[in-house]
Amino acid sequence: QVQVVESGGGLVQPGGSLRLSCTASGTIFTIIVMGWYRQAPGKQRELVATSGGSTNYADSVKGRFTISRDNTKNAVYLQMNSLKPEDTAVYYCNADIVGITGKRNYWGQGTQVTVSS
Repeated sequence: QVQVVESGGGLVQPGGSLRLSCTASGTIFTIIVMGWYRQAPGKQRELVATSGGSTNYADSVKGRFTISRDNTKNAVYLQMNSLKPEDTAVYYCNADIVGITGKRNYWGQGTQVTVSS
């Protein structure tokens, strides 16, 4: 069984930085895409950044956030700099993983990021 687990959220002041981590575990043959999504209160979940054959960022985070992967650890990271109050949301890790049952899409449980003074 495959699991995806995030860590690294918290409370930070505007202009500060946070680094989110996500690790996939279980019987994994290959990970096609890993990425981050977020959902603010009262809003729909939205893409933040993905890393597969290429990287993709939401316009609202370009130049401030950086996604990276460590394929040896089945991990993806999100370095968030110059954080703004509007970045406040629950951040979810998402991955397309090929395992014993074939290709499936997995979500983590989410980690809260709060940007406030």
